[in-house]
Amino acid sequence: MSDVSRETPLAPESARGAFPSDRWPLIERFVELLATDGVVRGLIGPREAPRLWERHVLNCAAVAEAVPSGATVADLGSGAGLPGLVLAIARPDLSVTVVEPLLRRTTFLDEVVADVGLDNVVVRRGRAEELHGSERFDVVTARALAPLGRLLGWGLPLVAPGGALLAMKGSSAADEIAAAEKTLRAWRCGAPEILTVTAGDGVSTATLVRVAPTSGRR
Repeated sequence: MSDVSRETPLAPESARGAFPSDRWPLIERFVELLATDGVVRGLIGPREAPRLWERHVLNCAAVAEAVPSGATVADLGSGAGLPGLVLAIARPDLSVTVVEPLLRRTTFLDEVVADVGLDNVVVRRGRAEELHGSERFDVVTARALAPLGRLLGWGLPLVAPGGALLAMKGSSAADEIAAAEKTLRAWRCGAPEILTVTAGDGVSTATLVRVAPTSGRR
């Protein structure tokens, strides 16, 4: 990795529009930790560090536009905290639980939460299935975790009545919905929606598949 710079990438000027002004120091510090400790610990690929803002942080910040005010959020397979910690920084009104099974990742997440000072985040080490039957959330998120069909089984049991699963899927969204057709029917979900949301910077976007369980789900 000696040929890859570990310097913290500079934020695009427009990025400030995606975060409340009083939260700007928090997101800057998070990006610094991602670009340094996150790379050293293998949570972020070294070649991803220079494009953390554009490819990762602002992409995740766009998800905040689809989350209701005051919601409880579970971010499954949070990894380095994407999108969970970005949502918690961008939206202090949210209560965010980041769920991650690997110890080295939850250790990093705990350290970031303490360093940045995020009092609206809980770090849970474990798999989504371990929360089934004990916890529900208004919104369940996931980024690059699994195909939609598999993600439904992990995430839908955690969605509270009236809530939704928001899966970050990009250009594969329509194909994944088609591939998950039988699973969607089995879960008696409403018709999935493909949402394109734009971050507060007015530039960065994310493509989401929104799945809302019906009251008659299995």
